[in-house]
Amino acid sequence: MSEIKDEPILDVQETYSKVEKYIIDNQKSLSIIIGAVVALVGGYIGYKYWYVAGQEEEARKEMYKAEAYFEMDSLDLAINGNGTDKGFLQIADEYGVAPSGNLAHYYLGISYLKKGEFENAIEHLTEFSADDQIIAPMAIGATGDAHMELGKTDEAIAYYLKAAEKSKNNFTSPMFLKKAAIAYEEKGSYADAVKIYERIKADFTDSNEGKEMDKYIARAQAAIN
Repeated sequence: MSEIKDEPILDVQETYSKVEKYIIDNQKSLSIIIGAVVALVGGYIGYKYWYVAGQEEEARKEMYKAEAYFEMDSLDLAINGNGTDKGFLQIADEYGVAPSGNLAHYYLGISYLKKGEFENAIEHLTEFSADDQIIAPMAIGATGDAHMELGKTDEAIAYYLKAAEKSKNNFTSPMFLKKAAIAYEEKGSYADAVKIYERIKADFTDSNEGKEMDKYIARAQAAIN
């Protein structure tokens, strides 16, 4: 066995002395840096709690009418407004830093998806950002729907799988896994489809999709054989 050489031991006293000397030598410049950091933190807090809060209050007032049009499927009015009330497009543009301005991108994406304007749908759905259990995966899955409509099956599958993993639950996860499996079937990848169908059956047994997986598994397996 080779001899293990002694490793140098850190001289703690020397280290702290060097740090102290650096602070003394650079006290003025460090004070400037610390002051700048404090100013940035203070500016961020002010931005978040005053400016963004004000933007959100205005955005919420503007969203009311656009949401009503969306619920009535009056999509053009929801998107563009009625000449007096703003639509989601203007709200997203003017209040993008506020939560409601961000949510306007989701509404825009779904509206454009319903209208068959799939590129516009993708643009706004990918602008939307959220981490909740339902809307976040729904936005990702809807992006998959838009890609599917454009004939981009591989991209659609990637989004469906991402949506399924975004927030694992008995609603969105099996729904988007099923869409991914169907997309695999459409491109002839039946073995991949079977794997996903079997996963739905095993992991999401109590979901609506889980209860009907046997027939999907049988269909995909028959195509393999």
